[in-house]
Amino acid sequence: MDNLTLKRFSQLIDNGQEKLIIGGLTGIEKENLRLSQAGFIAQTPHPENFGAALTHASITTDYSEALMEFITPPFSQTTDSLNYLNKIHQFVYDHLPDEFLLAASMPCGIDGDRSIPIAQYGSSNIGQMKHIYRQGLGHRYGRTMQAIAGIHFNYSIPEPLWPALQTLNKNPLSEQDFIAEQYFNLIRNFLNQGWLLLYLFGASPAICKNFFKDRPLIDNIFESFDDHTLYLPYATSLRMSDIGYKSNNQASLEIDYNSLSGYVNSLTAAIETPYADYKKIGLKNNGEYRQLNTNILQIENEFYNTIRPKQISASGEKPTLALQRRGIKYVEIRSLDLDIYQPTGIETNTAHFLEAFLLTCLFQESPKCNKNQQHINNNNLSAVAHEGRRPDLLLDQNDKKITLNAWALNILESMTPICQTLDHGQINTPYQKALNQQINCIQNPDLTPSAKILADMRRTQQPFARFAIEQSRRHEHFYRNQQLNKEESDRFTEMSIQSKKRLAEIETNDHMSFDDFLAQYFQQQ
Repeated sequence: MDNLTLKRFSQLIDNGQEKLIIGGLTGIEKENLRLSQAGFIAQTPHPENFGAALTHASITTDYSEALMEFITPPFSQTTDSLNYLNKIHQFVYDHLPDEFLLAASMPCGIDGDRSIPIAQYGSSNIGQMKHIYRQGLGHRYGRTMQAIAGIHFNYSIPEPLWPALQTLNKNPLSEQDFIAEQYFNLIRNFLNQGWLLLYLFGASPAICKNFFKDRPLIDNIFESFDDHTLYLPYATSLRMSDIGYKSNNQASLEIDYNSLSGYVNSLTAAIETPYADYKKIGLKNNGEYRQLNTNILQIENEFYNTIRPKQISASGEKPTLALQRRGIKYVEIRSLDLDIYQPTGIETNTAHFLEAFLLTCLFQESPKCNKNQQHINNNNLSAVAHEGRRPDLLLDQNDKKITLNAWALNILESMTPICQTLDHGQINTPYQKALNQQINCIQNPDLTPSAKILADMRRTQQPFARFAIEQSRRHEHFYRNQQLNKEESDRFTEMSIQSKKRLAEIETNDHMSFDDFLAQYFQQQ
C-alpha cells in the first residue's frame, strides 16, 4: 500500500505549504433527457428560450436534441458550482412548461433508436460537423446508448501549487511539461482506483427492458425485476458496464497514459486508423455524410473513458492540438451517474469528496501504466459496475486479490489529511463529513444510491421507469414551486439572446464548403 502514503503531501506540510491545495477550480456538466408530460422522450426541438445550442455557454445539448446539457463555469468554491447548476435548472423549468427532465441516467420513455432525435446545431460548418459526428455515433453504437445521461466533474489543480511542487520535487522540466506530468500521475491513479466512484455513487442498478429494443442482448446476465425491468442484485452502475459506455473496438485501444505526448500520439493514431466495420457503414450515402470518417474514432470525443485530460480549445481546434500547444488545464471525470434523489443530479457531499479524491490521486505514488495494468483496471471497473455490492467482492490490486472493502477503506483513510486541509476556514468541516459519509457506505452497502434505488423499487413495487419518472416529477415539483429572481433570470435570458447572435454571425461568415472545412480540420498540425 506504499502508493497510498502521501509522501509528497507530507513534504508540503513540513514546509507549511499544505494550504496551497485549497481553491482548485470546479466545473460541472450535467445531462438530462427531456420528456413529454406523457413520459416519453421529447420530439420537440431544443426550446427557443434557451438560445442556440452551438454557442450557449451554459445550456446546450449532448447527443440528442432531447438530451439537454447544463454547464457551469469553473469556480474556486465547489458550492458555487452547485449553486450555479441549481440556477440553470430553475431557469430551464421556468421556461419549460410542457416537459420535464428525467432524473435517471439510464433512459426511460424511449421506443427504439428512431424515437431519439439527433441534436441539430444549424447550418454552419462547425454545426454540421457536430451533427454528423452524432450521426456517426448512432450508426456505430446505436442511438439508445447515446441517450444515457451522466455528470462530468471538471477539476483544475490550484495554480499556486505547481511551482511549490516543482521546487520540492527538484524537477527540471518546463512548467507546462511538469504540470502535464503531474496530471498524468493523477490520471493513472484515478484509472487504478476509479472503480470506487462506481461503488459510492453508481445509481443505475436497473434498466428498462425496452432499452434493448434495437440492440441485441448478446450475453443476458440480467435478472428480471418485473415484466418491464432488468437488473443485477449487486450492480452499482450499469451505465458504466458493457451495455453502457463500452464498445468492442475501443476495448482493444492501447491509449498511453504515461505522458502527454504518448497520450496525444495514441489517440491520434486511433483517429487515423481505418476500421473495417465502419467502412461498411460508408462515409456518405447519396452525397450525405453518415459519419466524419471510417476510422476507429471519428474525433477525440468518441473515446469513452472515465477521465480525460483537457485544455480549452478554440473553435474548430482539435482537442489533441490544444493539449499539445498549451498543456493540460484540467481533468474531466466522466464516471458519475445522475443522483436520482437530488434535484440537480449531484449531492454537495459528492462534489466535496471528488475534489479530495482527485487531490489524493495527485499526491499518491504513480507507477507507469502498461497494457496489463490497463486490463486490470478495466476488469475492476466492470466487476464493480456489475456486482460492486456483492459481499467480499475481490478486486485485482497489482496482480493480487483484495476485497473491495479493504481496498476502499485504505483509499479513504489516505484521504484524511487532504480533507482536513481542505476544511481549513470552512464551517462544519464539509470535506471530512463527505469522507465520513463514504466510509459509512463502505461499511454498509445498503446506504449506497444503487442499493437505495432497488430497495425503493421493491418497497413501492414499481418498475424502474415508473420509479424514475416519479422521482423526476418530485424534482419538477420542487422547481415549479419556486422561481429564479428577476436579475438572474434576465442574465440567463441575455445569454440566450447573445448565443443566437453569435450563431448568426458564425453562419453568415461561413463561406468554405463543408468538404473543405472537414479536410482542413483533420489536416491541422
